[in-house]
Amino acid sequence: MSRAADVPADARARRVMDRYMAECQDNGTRPSVLTLATKLGLSNTTFRRHFPDLANEISTIRSSPSSPAGNEDRPSPYDVLVARNAKLRRANLSLAESLRFAAAQIQRLAVDNSRLREALEASSNVTRIDRTGRPER
Repeated sequence: MSRAADVPADARARRVMDRYMAECQDNGTRPSVLTLATKLGLSNTTFRRHFPDLANEISTIRSSPSSPAGNEDRPSPYDVLVARNAKLRRANLSLAESLRFAAAQIQRLAVDNSRLREALEASSNVTRIDRTGRPER
């Protein structure tokens, strides 16, 4: 079992949240429940259990659309598509390289398997019978 968490008082949690919200406002970032929980030394679940009102407040702020001034920094839909396309191309190249590597490994393993079977047959004096019923020479 895990140890009991030291849950701060509601007033302290509110002060830390207010400071964190001011930081987010200054940095232009969106607040996160997980980050606030970490600042209080709590896990996300423990924070949500003991401070549901603060968690809901942050979730509401996080899910609300940005202010109109913040929309100027947003990329256009075309820019988003270009970025996604470039990301997909990089992923495709990586996967194609992995596929070539896997095919080469399979080929090498097939050759190794054939050699090992021949060595096994030679070491145990087993004569291989082909499908026509005649022994190999």
